[in-house]
Amino acid sequence: MPVPAATVDAPRLRRARVAVATCFFLNAVFYAGLVPRLPEVKSQLGLSSTALGAALAALPLGALLAALSSAAFIRRFGSGRVASWGLVLLGVTVWAVSVAPNWLSLAAVLLVAGGLDAIIDVAQNAHGLRVQRLYQRSILNAFHGIWSIGAVVGGLLGSAAAGLGVPLVAHLGGSAVVFGAVALVISRAMLPGRDDPEPTADAVPQGRPRRRAILPALAALGVLAACGAFVEDAGASWSALYLRTELSAEAAIAGLGFVALAVAMTIGRLTGDRVVDRFGQRRVVRVGGALTAAGMGLALALPSVPTTLLGFGLAGLGVDTLVPAVYQAADELPGLPHGQGLAVINWLLRIGFLLSPPLIGALADATSLRVALLTVVLAGVGALTLGRVLPGRPAADRSGSSHPVARAGE
Repeated sequence: MPVPAATVDAPRLRRARVAVATCFFLNAVFYAGLVPRLPEVKSQLGLSSTALGAALAALPLGALLAALSSAAFIRRFGSGRVASWGLVLLGVTVWAVSVAPNWLSLAAVLLVAGGLDAIIDVAQNAHGLRVQRLYQRSILNAFHGIWSIGAVVGGLLGSAAAGLGVPLVAHLGGSAVVFGAVALVISRAMLPGRDDPEPTADAVPQGRPRRRAILPALAALGVLAACGAFVEDAGASWSALYLRTELSAEAAIAGLGFVALAVAMTIGRLTGDRVVDRFGQRRVVRVGGALTAAGMGLALALPSVPTTLLGFGLAGLGVDTLVPAVYQAADELPGLPHGQGLAVINWLLRIGFLLSPPLIGALADATSLRVALLTVVLAGVGALTLGRVLPGRPAADRSGSSHPVARAGE
């Protein structure tokens, strides 16, 4: 049974918050530690670049196949247990990359890793939202900022291990043991019980009239999440190429486009909760959409290295709270148990990340990369437009008499 809010004392709630933050950190560390060592994996198995790329494609495929199942796992075991024990399994799975004997086994391991990552992602966000409801103020953005810090730490650890010549199997095995042990420890600090309370006699009639609005609401939130995916992927996949080929930037400068976006997003997420508490999700996301469109619009209208770096930085700042806001809105939809709407949006978000690279690439081949990056401007306009479906202020619980997203769907 769920723990009533009245029985969760402040120290226990703080421990749960630290545990969720640690989950986000570990979730990023595991795979980020592998990334700098992918060249060794390629060499170890004698793979071509095409073969390695095909194996890596198993990651998003596994995520798409498994993401929707996360809601069932959360209902059965609770989001805290799914997140913490899933991290233990993820560490072991990433270690298995180091002992994969051939391409097929490598692809199979990465398929499982992608599926586990999707399930953990939904579970840790669901538990973070559960803790947030008890805090009755926004804390989810900081969790996503900690994920970004974890990605940097994992990448640095992987680079250091490669530079010191630590064997791949020892590096990933040590990571699985050490960080897996941390995941087991924090599982005890998670809030116990199920994520959803038992339905009451008067709760059911309130949910039923809104069920017809759930699909349109989820569709609107899915498109809004995809807008964030297009902005993030543009910085990760295309900023360096744009700076290098279109603006003739030096190799050392070309990578700064992604750095500008990532640093701005991290800072924005670590500080975004106070902004959201003051102005509400709707206003923050819509202003962020305008900032993204204006920043990248300026960068593309006046192409230069400084304006491009500024544009990607403003784009990162503009979408820093978008995905957490969509996650919260989906998890709070009336008529759906906690975790179900979140799982659907997570799945749609991953489709957005999957479609963005080939779409921008095709537009770049047909026109130019500068024209193709107008999709980032359009994504900002989309966030500005669709941001109106988000709550005007954070919802502390689900028992309110109205929900902006549901009304928009109706």
